[in-house]
Amino acid sequence: MKQLKVIQGDITQFQGDAIVNAANTTLMGGGGVDGAIHRAAGPALYAACEKFHGCPTGEARITSGFNLPAKYIIHTPGPIWRGGYSGEPQLLANSYQNSLRLADRYGCQTVAFPSISTGVYAYPLGKAAAIAVQTIQKFMVKARNIREVTMVCFDTKTFQAYQDQVEHRLP
Repeated sequence: MKQLKVIQGDITQFQGDAIVNAANTTLMGGGGVDGAIHRAAGPALYAACEKFHGCPTGEARITSGFNLPAKYIIHTPGPIWRGGYSGEPQLLANSYQNSLRLADRYGCQTVAFPSISTGVYAYPLGKAAAIAVQTIQKFMVKARNIREVTMVCFDTKTFQAYQDQVEHRLP
């Protein structure tokens, strides 16, 4: 039975196969969840990310989890919100889809996502949650290995937005 769960917590504590990092295009660490993941994983993550020479918005790269409980970290730069007319919805969907594709290819059964692009990239939370939940649910139908995706929300407002989307989109 495949499922999508929503919890409130710290993604760096997630015990599963992979966590997704809402990275910037340099992959060299930054603020918010990106900085927290880099700090928790340790300096070897920086060295591993350096080898990629960045990552375009909407694409994804995978590294070891290093000092994290998760086996892998999947790095994906989400779009910066510019009003919704610069391809942001498709780029955000691509971030989720390409991250899931990598996780499935690497045999991951459990994957955790943060709310991509809703922090300093200012993507409206409700719109982002709708795209995330729809994209994840659609992908899970055809996933070979992924059994459980967890949205790990940093605060109550984010948790509620994702929980509302999951409840409205029950199959």
